[in-house]
Amino acid sequence: MEDTETSDTRIENQADRYRMLVEESSDVATIIDTDGTMTYVSPAVTRVLGYDPEELAGNSGYEYVHPDDREKNAEAVEAVLETPDEPRTVEVRFKHADGSWCWIEATMRNRLEDDVIDGILLNSREITERKEQERELRKLAEEYEALLNNAEDAIFFVDVNVSDDDITFEFDRLSPAYEQQTGLTTEEVRGETPPDVFGEQAGAELEANYHRCVKAREPISYQEELEIDEEARIWQTNLAPVLTDGDVTRLVGITRNVTDRVERERQLRRQKERLDEFASVISHDLRNPLNVAQGRATILDEQTESEHLDPLLRALDRMEAIIADTLTLARQGETIDETESVSLTDLVGKCWGTVDTDAATLEITDKMTFQGDRDRLRHVFENLFRNAIEHGGTDVTVRVGRVDEDTIYVEDDGSGIPADRREEIFEPGHSSTSGGTGFGLTIVKRIVEAHGWTVSMTDGSEGGARFELVMSQ
Repeated sequence: MEDTETSDTRIENQADRYRMLVEESSDVATIIDTDGTMTYVSPAVTRVLGYDPEELAGNSGYEYVHPDDREKNAEAVEAVLETPDEPRTVEVRFKHADGSWCWIEATMRNRLEDDVIDGILLNSREITERKEQERELRKLAEEYEALLNNAEDAIFFVDVNVSDDDITFEFDRLSPAYEQQTGLTTEEVRGETPPDVFGEQAGAELEANYHRCVKAREPISYQEELEIDEEARIWQTNLAPVLTDGDVTRLVGITRNVTDRVERERQLRRQKERLDEFASVISHDLRNPLNVAQGRATILDEQTESEHLDPLLRALDRMEAIIADTLTLARQGETIDETESVSLTDLVGKCWGTVDTDAATLEITDKMTFQGDRDRLRHVFENLFRNAIEHGGTDVTVRVGRVDEDTIYVEDDGSGIPADRREEIFEPGHSSTSGGTGFGLTIVKRIVEAHGWTVSMTDGSEGGARFELVMSQ
């Protein structure tokens, strides 16, 4: 008799401890029988799901589980019934008292042999926020994969390993564009250091930039020569650190093959150097003897009468004009680095005053200001004015104004230029007058393009030639 009472007392004490633990727990404790009927629900269900425990007790738990999740919920119950010693955890959507669906994580344990519980014990917690975060992370991961797989620039990832104040770098992943442009693959480089992949010298140069990024703890940009093949040698790279708990644990690099661009820049520099040499030869080696020839011809004209002297002086003057225009052409086509605010009225007025206009008339129809290189633009308008007078006659009317905020026009009422010749007028050496050098409109085009603008020619409003300078691209 005493043994029975002692056993009953022990069971009762155990039940009291279970009850106290369940009621104090923040998780929802539920006991279900083998067919899923809820025989007990802890008070925490009110705080988590909005129900009174009595509302749920005696009902089938499956009725409150989302239809799409009932199968996996049933499979978990079957699993704990078949293997009582192994708990099962399942994530399902459970109907809240307000009618909405919330995610819960339930861990099931088989307690059918427990005299107190006599069923399957579920410890459940609400994980809606976690599931939302997981959904957002999946979305970000999908976007990240889409970006990585479709980016035209090559992307690479480098793991940063720190031990005993020593930092090592190991490649982790390459984007498809990187693999395509270099011939390297993720499988080949994963876990390898830069010297392993690119050799000691090139690898050391790469690691120097990686160390610089780790030390700066912020993105860096640099250009590097890394000879992957004959067509991919020069790369423009942006490298950014990834910080975990305040430490740089990863580097993400975006690099672009700029070999063609750099080669063009180098070629342009070489061409500019040759052009400078050419301009120097014209300026000194040709102009000096020309000035001597002009001086001697002038003296000879004063001392001697000859029918050959006038043609000689005109030829020498024409040579001087060609040299001046050639120097302007060589020096004015360089890219504009600095601009200033320019008044169209002021600029045009000064240019008109430096040109031999004879009886020609200037009309300025609009006022406007724009950004440009004032000195170089004087060559543009002076040459356009000379062109109008040369082709339209000494009594031509020249009109300057604007089409819109980004377009300036210069037109005359002369005879105009035939449509089939408008493409060639900007070519070097083209001139329809016997005294022209053929460089005037070429100079106009080069200076306009150096500003990043365009120039075109069409019919004027009164039948002459009209040039339009478009400042926006």
